[in-house]
Parts: sequence; C-alpha cells; structure tokens
Amino acid sequence: MTNTGFLPVSRKEMEERGIKQFDFVYITGDAYVDHPSFGVAIISRVLESQGFTVGIISQPDWKKKESFLTLGLPKYAFLVTSGNIDSMVAHYTVAKRLRSTDYYSPGGKMGRRPDRAVTVYCRKLKEAAPEIPVLIGGLEASLRRFAHYDYWDDRVHPSILVDSGADLLMYGMGELQITEVAQRLRNGEKVETMTDIRGTCYLTQPKNTPLGSAQCPDFSIVAQDKKSYAKSVRQQMNEQDEVYGRTVVQRHGDRMLVQNPPMRSLTQEELDAVYALPYQRRYHPSYEAAGGVPAIQEVEFSITHNRGCFGACNFCSIAFHQGRRVTCRSEESVLSEALKLSKNPRFKGYIHDVGGPTANFRHPSCEKQLRYGLCKDGKKCLAPTPCKALEVDHTEYLEMLRKIRKIPGVKKVFIRSGIRYDYLIEDQNEEFFDELIQYHISGQLKVAPEHCSNAVLDKMGKPHIETYRKFVKKFYEKTNQANKKQYLVPYLMSSHPGSTLNDAIELALFLKKEKIHPEQVQDFYPTPGTVSTCMYYTGLNPYTMEPVYVPREKEEKAMQRALLQYFMPANRELVLKALKKAKRFDLIGKGKNALVEELPSAEEQGGKNRKGNQRAARSNPSGKGKHSAKWQSTGAKPGRRKK
Repeated sequence: MTNTGFLPVSRKEMEERGIKQFDFVYITGDAYVDHPSFGVAIISRVLESQGFTVGIISQPDWKKKESFLTLGLPKYAFLVTSGNIDSMVAHYTVAKRLRSTDYYSPGGKMGRRPDRAVTVYCRKLKEAAPEIPVLIGGLEASLRRFAHYDYWDDRVHPSILVDSGADLLMYGMGELQITEVAQRLRNGEKVETMTDIRGTCYLTQPKNTPLGSAQCPDFSIVAQDKKSYAKSVRQQMNEQDEVYGRTVVQRHGDRMLVQNPPMRSLTQEELDAVYALPYQRRYHPSYEAAGGVPAIQEVEFSITHNRGCFGACNFCSIAFHQGRRVTCRSEESVLSEALKLSKNPRFKGYIHDVGGPTANFRHPSCEKQLRYGLCKDGKKCLAPTPCKALEVDHTEYLEMLRKIRKIPGVKKVFIRSGIRYDYLIEDQNEEFFDELIQYHISGQLKVAPEHCSNAVLDKMGKPHIETYRKFVKKFYEKTNQANKKQYLVPYLMSSHPGSTLNDAIELALFLKKEKIHPEQVQDFYPTPGTVSTCMYYTGLNPYTMEPVYVPREKEEKAMQRALLQYFMPANRELVLKALKKAKRFDLIGKGKNALVEELPSAEEQGGKNRKGNQRAARSNPSGKGKHSAKWQSTGAKPGRRKK
C-alpha cells in the first residue's frame, strides 16, 4: 500500500485505502494542495476528522461528464468550489485580457478550469448524477450568493444558486456549516430539509419564506434599476454580522433565495484544532512532473494566525466572506506550527509570513462588538479616523513573534501580509513597531495607502493621507535609528470609483513629491461582493445614495493608470493627454512641479536633425572625428556599436 498522506485523488489511491465508496467527492478548480491556506484542504481535513471519507477530483475536464465520475458516486453529496479565487479573476486581468499564468494549476498552465467554474461544474454534475446532492462553497460561490453585478458580462447575474442548480450554498468560512450538514446527512436527513443552518443559502417557494426576514428588491428589479441594486447591497452588507444579522431574502422569479444569518466564528480552541489537522503542506506528488503548483511557493513556509478584518476596505471582499470580527489561534498553536516548519527538510530557515487578512490584528476592534456586533451602514473602525472605542494592542502578537524567532533553525521571521499602518501608529507602546523594523522586514515593507486624495480615500473606506504621512515619517526615523536600509512599497490603485482625472493628477504630484516611483499599480477591479463594485456599477454610494463619479472609459482609465507612472517614457503621451484634458498646462515642461515635457513632434524633430547635420557638415567637412555628423544623426556614441 502506497499511502502518501494526501487524500485520494484516483481509484488506485481509493482502493489502497480500502474505500469502496466515498462519503463526499470534492470537485475543485484548483490543483490539489494539502495546505491550510487552501480551502479544499481545510474542509476535506475537517470532514476526515469527523470520520467521513473524502475523494478529490481536481480540475476535471468540464466538457466530459465522465471526468466527474472517476471516483464513483458519493454516498452523501458532491462538494464543489472554483478554488481559492474566483475563476474569472484567475483567468482575466482588469482589462479583460487572458492571463498568461494560473498560479493554482500544475506548472502554472492556463486552461485547466472553465470560466465560472462553480456553475459549469454543478451543471455537469446534475447531468451526470441528478440524484446526488450538490453543495457549493468557497470564494466564488460565497461572493455570488445574491443577485450580483458581473463585470465580465457587464450586467447583473442572478444568485449562483439559480445559475448553477446546486442544492445548498455555504458562505463564509465553512468548517461549522459542513460539519453540521455532514452529520445531518449521516443521520438520514435530506438536504432539502436543511433550511435552518447558519451560514448557508437555499432556494424555496415564496410561500415558505421565513418570517421576520430582511427582503432585498427582487432580482428582476435590481437587474434593471441601479438604485434598487444599491439598496440591496446596503441591506446585504448590514446583515453580515454574526451577532445581529438577520435572515435575508431575495426573490428570483418563482423562487425565493434565503440567506440564513452568518455562522458564528470559530472559537480559539476550534481554530487551533483546524490548524492541527494532518496537512502535508505540499501539492499532490502527481504534479511533480509538471513542475509543481506555483501558489505553494509563497505559503509553504507561512503561518496564518488570524481570521477576519475589521478594516473592511470597500474594495475588499473579506468583510463579506470571512467577516469583520477578528479571531485568532492560540500562541501554542502557532508555535507548534512554526516548530513543524523548522523540521521540514525543505525549510531554509525563513518563515515568510506570520499573518492573515491583516497581519497585526489579534483581537476584535473593541469589546462592544462581542456583545452588540459591529457598526452598520459603512461605519469603519479605522477610517477616516480611528473610532474612539478602538482598542489597540500588539503585545500578544509581539510575544508570539519573539518566541518564533528563538526556535532552533529559524533564521528570520518576516511579515509579508498586510500591516495596517493606521492601527500600528495608534499604539502608544512602540515596542512592536521597533521590532518590526529590527527583525521582520525583508528590505521592503508593503503597505496600502492606495491613494492620496481624501475624497477618493473616503470612497475606498481608507484613512486619510495624513495618517500615511505620519506613519512614513516614523517608519524612516526608526529605520535610520536602527541603521537599516529598508523601504516602504506602497500599494496604489487607479480608477477607483470617486477618482476623477484631477484626483489622479493629485496622486501623481504626491508621488513626485515623495520620490515614489511605483513599479506596479493596480487598476480597480470590480469583483463580486464589494461596496466599491456596487459604486462602479450604479454610480451611487449605497450607504448615502449620493452620486459617485466612476471612470469607466478605456482611455480615461489608461490615463489615470499612466499618471501613477508618469516618469516612464512609454507613458509620456498618455500623461500629456491627461494634463491637457484637465487643463493642467502648468505641469507640462521643466518646472519644479512638472510631470512631463512636451517633446517636439517627429516632423519638428526631423527638421531639427537636418539643421544640426548641416551645421556639423559645415564645421567638419571631412566627416571625421568623434563629433561628426554621423554620430549626431544616429544618436550613437563613438566606440560603441549601435544595437
């Protein structure tokens, strides 16, 4: 018997384990990676710990129903996920161009999963085995659970439950949902009667709509009326709290979509138990010949210590998926994982990250939220300024990092997932800041100011730029005191709703003043499940219903992006065009604040070269010497071959 420690992915591995029929067969759009950074690994290991058998079918050929039956029919249900990210985001850039690499596929090869993978997989399963329940979860299903704007089709789609034909949707972090569903299936209950499980969605006859539900406008209405769509998003966001969240319903034709209230967060003991499961922390050996799975590289020697994010940026889907309540693993659990990493034969002494959605969150933002829940209607814990009730404390996180650093074989412990600098600088105790500088930065610290225009930052749900300036000042003061050469790498976003051309110019001037030359910038990507996507589609702020300017035209988006990299020669023409359109002629030329020069046209440049050649010929009729007209006209230099 060849037991690799991985869950079975083939008939051969199934037979080697003596399994005649799986309880669950898990269909995933990703390659199978048995690591707790991958949802498939967590859910399948949780089921295994409850005594269930699980087989994995990774990236089946969606054109052939036989490829979904390679492990036979499951006893209880098929589980379906697109993988760690939305399949459309995995396939397409914000410009809707096909990506060249799929980091979640063997060898990074594209084309191993379909567009809208969850829907395609479910339809094929219903065709191949209509009698077997299909349960969906993961990011793609979770963020598309209501009627939602689809950027790639540029229209509103119905709930993914309607499109896919699945029997039940589990949203958010699904350990408790799948455990309850599985146990009730084992007890003989049918999926169609499981209408009371928190953290799930189902379809029912309108007459069965639960009393006391918050009702969103119907799909037929939000698909046509943008004000109604914005209203529905506000309702959905306001009920995503495990303390006070109500059942939310939305009619889709002759059926009612029902979202039960969010599932409670795992306790620390439960979270520790999840991360103590026997993950192999590696991709399945069958992918070795293809070069492995690229996505493992960043996370293999990283540790996740928390979940949830009360930062709740408007363009981020974490609040709608994981939730805003922060939960964390115990110090003992994290240290145990770090010790395992140190004994891995592939370990080189570097722990790449001890983080999560936000690395330096270990506790809820305030004690009140544990009893009453988090604030509604878009109110933020940190933006535009920190809430007076905010509790800031890095003590526990710092102590944990200190102990990890002392583990034999550990050379460095880096923090690479996001640091909330606005939270960090509110800490009156600067010990964590000092040790972050001293021990936990690999030359560059990535932070996310995103923009400098406070009007845009308000639409993003981010702190104002003064907060970032304060952090930058303190960061470099401490870096110099530590005699380190370390730098900040700011994440910046162009074309976010609310960003006008003048705002983009303001950002370019900010970058010039701060001597920041970003190598990469991100155009706003309207993905399902975010407030910013609602603004993009409707042109409205769903919390205030006030109009929001949205840069949608391809040319303006290109200009806003180019302004963030105004210093690149390739962007000169676009930057010039933007400045002229905004009538900012003061920023063209050689002045102190100028962003770009207006070079002569090709025709003018040609005339200038001809005059120069004539003068050179008159001064050096022989054409010899290092300043000959030949060198002036070609732009080459003596002694170097022009390439």
